[in-house]
Amino acid sequence: MATKRPKDECSSTDKKKKKKSDKESREEPVELCAAVEDDQVKRAVAEAWSRRTTYSHGDLELDCHPFPHCIFTNFISSQAFAENLQKELLELNFHEKSNDLYKFKQSDDLKKRTEPHIAGLRAALFGRFRSWLGEVLGVELEPTVDISCAKYEYTDVLLCHDDELEGRRVAFILYLVPPWQSSDGGTLDLYTTDMCISFLSSGYLQPQSIVKSLVPSWNTLVLFEVSPVSFHQVSEVLSQDKCRLSLSGWFHGPSLERPPRHAVAPIQRNPHLPRDETVLLEWINPIYLDISYQEQIQEEFEDSSEIQLKGFLKEEKFKEVSEALRLSQIEWKKRGPPNKRCYEAAALDSLPQCVSACWELLHSEAFFLLLSNFTGLRLHYLCPADDEEDDDEEKVKKQQDDGEATGSSNEPSSADASREKEPSTPLCCGEVRRWSRGGYTLLHDGEAARAEYALDLVLPFGCAGWQSEFGGFTCYVANEEDEELLTVYPEDNSLALVYRDKETLKFVKHVNHKSTSEPDGSSTCREFYDFSFVYYE
Repeated sequence: MATKRPKDECSSTDKKKKKKSDKESREEPVELCAAVEDDQVKRAVAEAWSRRTTYSHGDLELDCHPFPHCIFTNFISSQAFAENLQKELLELNFHEKSNDLYKFKQSDDLKKRTEPHIAGLRAALFGRFRSWLGEVLGVELEPTVDISCAKYEYTDVLLCHDDELEGRRVAFILYLVPPWQSSDGGTLDLYTTDMCISFLSSGYLQPQSIVKSLVPSWNTLVLFEVSPVSFHQVSEVLSQDKCRLSLSGWFHGPSLERPPRHAVAPIQRNPHLPRDETVLLEWINPIYLDISYQEQIQEEFEDSSEIQLKGFLKEEKFKEVSEALRLSQIEWKKRGPPNKRCYEAAALDSLPQCVSACWELLHSEAFFLLLSNFTGLRLHYLCPADDEEDDDEEKVKKQQDDGEATGSSNEPSSADASREKEPSTPLCCGEVRRWSRGGYTLLHDGEAARAEYALDLVLPFGCAGWQSEFGGFTCYVANEEDEELLTVYPEDNSLALVYRDKETLKFVKHVNHKSTSEPDGSSTCREFYDFSFVYYE
């Protein structure tokens, strides 16, 4: 029996079609630069890319050093289209993005935006331009749309990384900026790597130094192949009145082969130095040597797993070390690689006597025992066992007594559990660090893999006048989570102790340009120092 579609269903379908038609009609067509339409240019670019050589033609420039990247000036043929696109982008909602790697503002994903110029450019990029790019690379790129808009303003930055993530094959950035100079910052910096012959044979690759900086310019598109060597950064924006507006995203396709990731050796762990309590009496504020006060500190620490002990060193000792760090001829060595860290660490054999003595204090056996009293952690075999261990020992003893009463023999595991722990040698590792503009540490996979229970200690010097907006503070985060668990700000002579577990990672936030700027616009050299130690139970 024949049936008729309900009238309201027909009407609904017609409305959907009309809505879709209206949406399509709003898409503003766009013409791209002539180089994209020229088959001869396309073949030349493909050959140069495969041979890793340079090529230029009109508004197109291909360079393969330090890794393949292509620059299109006047990428959008119509100036009016580019200006209208910029207006639509600036009207979007932007969200503050900030973590160990970056600080900037980003729009929502643009793959479904219906503004005519945004929709028109998106269709061109992931339509005919994607086809052009796939033919140049000799691979089939997926139709996946991955695009968003970013605003970088004063002190915003994106630190060294390689963009490598499953499926990403080519990264692109389209700049819609006012007249821009290198002095405004915000450059796209490309890093060379420590590769000898090729990344497939060298095994380990680490970024070394910036060899090329691309200054953003109006209506210029930059793209590069995502690979094990595509390390780059967006340098800190220094202009206080310009906005670095850009569209960026990735074309997806088969990933390039990646060699094993380089495993950076951790700082060497050392046993304690045999120093008795006289070193504590010489250096530490007497209030922290009072047993009853240590008990109060331990209660507070056990509640929150962190504490800051202000005025920790005797004032005269603190001033002496501060002055020596600032004026002495210490040899400072850059710590890298830049995709993991960037700061200076002191060569221990170059430390002046008072700084070396402070180093020995933090390494001393007496200090390990003091930390045990502060925290309740078993950092030394002489420290009292905690309540949990007492309970375990009582349970084992009861099991033994029960076994004797019933005439049963104890299992070896019970005997092992009841055996007194062998004294272990306390271990720690540490550095004397100097922090100045551009300094930071980043979270990375290797650090997460090696994460373990540990007590962090930071003792800062030279922080007078240092403000949180400068950066340089230490953030603790849960592994694979954005949530910050704790932030420790540098403060003169304030000993910070933080206990972290295997799921807690830390980083030092990028020290930005504000740290060198005075209210009158002049520049100054502002830096601070710290002793950074890790102790193990």
